[in-house]
This record gives sequence, C-alpha cells and structure tokens, in this order.
Amino acid sequence: MLPSLTWPVLPVHHHLVGVLAVSIFFHSCNSPSSQTTSTAGGPAATTDSTQTAGPVAPANSPLQIVAQFREPQMVGVAVLPDGRVFADFPRWDNNPVMPIAEVAPDGSIKPYPDANWCTWNETLRNEPHKHWICPQSVYADNTGMLWVVDPASPGLRATVPGGPKLVKIDPKTDKVTQTISFPESVAPRKSYLNDVRVDTQNQYAYLTDSGLGSLVVVDLRTGRGRRVLSGHASMLADTTLNIKADGKELIDPSGNKARINADGIALSQDRQYLYWKPLTSYNLYRIKTEALRNPVLTDAQLASQIEDLGKVPACDGMEIDAQNNLYLTAFEDHSIKRRTPAGKIETMVQDPRLEWPDTFAFSGDGKTLYVTTSAIHKTPTWNKGIGKQDQPYYIFKMALQ
Repeated sequence: MLPSLTWPVLPVHHHLVGVLAVSIFFHSCNSPSSQTTSTAGGPAATTDSTQTAGPVAPANSPLQIVAQFREPQMVGVAVLPDGRVFADFPRWDNNPVMPIAEVAPDGSIKPYPDANWCTWNETLRNEPHKHWICPQSVYADNTGMLWVVDPASPGLRATVPGGPKLVKIDPKTDKVTQTISFPESVAPRKSYLNDVRVDTQNQYAYLTDSGLGSLVVVDLRTGRGRRVLSGHASMLADTTLNIKADGKELIDPSGNKARINADGIALSQDRQYLYWKPLTSYNLYRIKTEALRNPVLTDAQLASQIEDLGKVPACDGMEIDAQNNLYLTAFEDHSIKRRTPAGKIETMVQDPRLEWPDTFAFSGDGKTLYVTTSAIHKTPTWNKGIGKQDQPYYIFKMALQ
C-alpha cells in the first residue's frame, strides 16, 4: 500500500514501504497542493503533458468504478458495514489537502474526520499527535470503527518526532476516540508503519513496518506497542529478485532496485493467524496471533513459530475472507489473485486499469471486494524524476463468487 521508496532496504506498501528510495523528487510537504477529484461517472482532467490515454477496461471486466482521482496519489481504502467509503492520500510526492477523506457516492470527497486533522505544516510541529502527517492506511474493523495508520514520514524521508500513531475514529460521531502514539523504540526514525489489522475480540492491533522490516504488536487496552521480529528474514525484501511492473524493473534515481520490506498483512477471520509478506518477495508467512500477544516470548522463540507458506505473486495489499482465501494485489501483471487454503493460486481478474493494485477492503457482508490503484511504478521515483501517470487513481469494486 505504499509508495515509491528505497532507503537501504526499507519499504513501499502496502502498501509500499519498506525499502523505499528516498527521492530528491519529493515536493516540500509545506507547499500547498490541490486535491482534484472526479465523480465515479467521468474521468478527471489532467494537466500533465506527459500523460497519454490510459488503459481501457476489457469487455468482460468485473471491476466497477466507485471513484477516481487524478491527483494526488491515493493508496488506501476502507469500507464501513453501512457502506461509507474512505480513502487515503499520503504525503509522498504531493501535499494533499485531504490526506484522509470520506468518499461520497458521487465520487466527491471531504476531509476526515475534519479539516483540522488534515492540516499539517511547520506551525503545527508541537502537536504531531493531532494531525495527519503522512497517513498510510485506513482500515475498518468488524465493529464498524475506523483506524488510521500514520507513519508520520512525509516524503518517506524520516519520521516526525512524536508523529507515528494509530488512531481510532468512531464514524457514528466522526470523532477520534483513541490515539496511540509510538515512541522511537517502537517506530524508529527510519521506520515506515504501513498497514494494520485489528482484532476486536482480543483488543490487539498488528502493523507492518516496511521501512525497517518488522511487526508492531499493540495492546489496545493499554495503548502500548512492541516491535517484534525486527530484521528477521521473513520481514525483509528478497535482494535476489528484480521485481517488475509493466515489464520494467523498479529503479530509483540513484540506480538502486526496489527493496521493500514487510508490507501486506491479513488477519484470519477466526483471529488465530496473522499473515504477511515483504513487498519485493515471493514468500508468504504466517504466525499464530497467540504467540504475538505473549510479551514474554523472545524474537528467537517467535521466529521458531513462523510458518513459511511458500511462493505467491509479488503483491502490495492482502486480505482474507471467511473461507480463508487470501486475496493479493498482484501488481506485476495488473491482477487480483487469490490463494486458496490448499495453496492454489487463482486469478480473480486481470485488467490493465489495475495500475499497481494496492489496498483491499471488504463490504460489510463480505460479498464485495474493493481495491485501489496507486500506480506506484509510474511515480517520479521510479522514472528518473518524471511522473508517467496516464490514468486516474481508482477505487474499484467487484462481486465475489
């Protein structure tokens, strides 16, 4: 779900974060930036002269457009049981006016939970816990609460002190009800908290850190987080691979290949297993959540309980359904794939409009799958400083069979 980065083996995520390349092409996070939207019915205009006509839908595509945005870049989506939709626009190459936004049925957006939370500039440095600095993920739990992960690393450079946080919002009141700020011992300066899953039964949250390669386990009752398995092989990018998108390797301005650590994450419906994988890797892993919740276990003891589930496509986002089918945003071939409990990989849809499919969300009844496109491979970081985006960023939905 994440972006276009690459520090020494860090991340992109999604989410895309992990080994993301720190780019000289990031704009200042304090300069104003417009947020151009379009309705679900028509394309947004563009002013980028390098853009061409984007990919078109195959005649038989099951994807339906929920909303589309020309700029700024979008990565995340969340859908509440009542159908309300939320989107996430991180402060990477742009400085979005609405980094977290509610998406109306007509495709228009409004700042969420309000304009004050969406404002970030130098004058607010003394209250980083009250504003979206660089939100990376928005997630709806099974009780209808909304959660936002803010790694607080604008431009993917380094965290803002006091900024990394996990925030809970009650959509019934549109008010923040819990803010868990992470100290540097949990979210170091080069970390990039990427995605989250929330276990409402046991009151725990699990996050990936794609910047340094780690999981963060949060006791929601106490608000305390723990870094676990930091730097473990299952958390790190596979440096032997040459991951591609549109048939082209991801190379940053310094000539470095994308190396993105732990990114995608999924929690089984029975809350017994947590799944994850580094973005630039073909390996999938899982562990029993009971082990993660045990603060007495050392990293070595946890590592002994990790299960290597074998090869899957490179992907950004993951989600799991009630039948334990694992969905994967397979960006290398513009597709959504599904891994069955038996380990079989199935292609759910392949559509050229899936320009770096990023993040998933289920409808309340679990019968509809939502997915975003973030076109990470077309951002300046991976194209010698020149943006190659040629279509809107989409939120799609498709019926599950």
